[in-house]
Amino acid sequence: MQADLAAKDDDMWYVITNRPMKIMKDNTAVALTDGAPHRIEKPCDERTTEDKRKSILNNIAKHILYKTLEKNTFNKIKMSKSVKKIWEKLVQCEGNKPNKENKLSIVVQKFVNIKMKVVKSMNKFYERVSSIVNELNVLEKVYSNKEVSLNVMSGFPKEWDVKTMAILESKHLNKVELHDLFADLKVYGML
Repeated sequence: MQADLAAKDDDMWYVITNRPMKIMKDNTAVALTDGAPHRIEKPCDERTTEDKRKSILNNIAKHILYKTLEKNTFNKIKMSKSVKKIWEKLVQCEGNKPNKENKLSIVVQKFVNIKMKVVKSMNKFYERVSSIVNELNVLEKVYSNKEVSLNVMSGFPKEWDVKTMAILESKHLNKVELHDLFADLKVYGML
């Protein structure tokens, strides 16, 4: 997760570990104090493209973190204003190594054993699968697109075997992402 966030922008990790970036300028209306200029926040209409990029990093980082969280974890951090506070709470929630390993074991079992209940809608099944895959990503367990697709399709009711076989034969599962798989299922009339 840390590498993903830092890879989005060079300054992203600074925002997460320190604070949102304040875009400042020298205040020429105030005399220098000890040789250092007085600094004030730069008005929006004076900001450069680079200033604007830096000023929204906190919101971008929050968005990235929010997307990867499951509901219970999200509820614990949703009131935090800065991404730094969110990150601190997430690190706290993660716990020690044995706790993390236990969580991972539980989520892997949920993933391996996922089955679609006939009475449930495909959209609900997609939400469950997405939530589990996101939990795995947060715990740094990443399955390939093929592994996810095969596991999901093995979770469908037996009546759908013919349709799932058609998808298996027609697609390169290494390239099919989860949302695309469910879109294909709509095409095959399985929803």
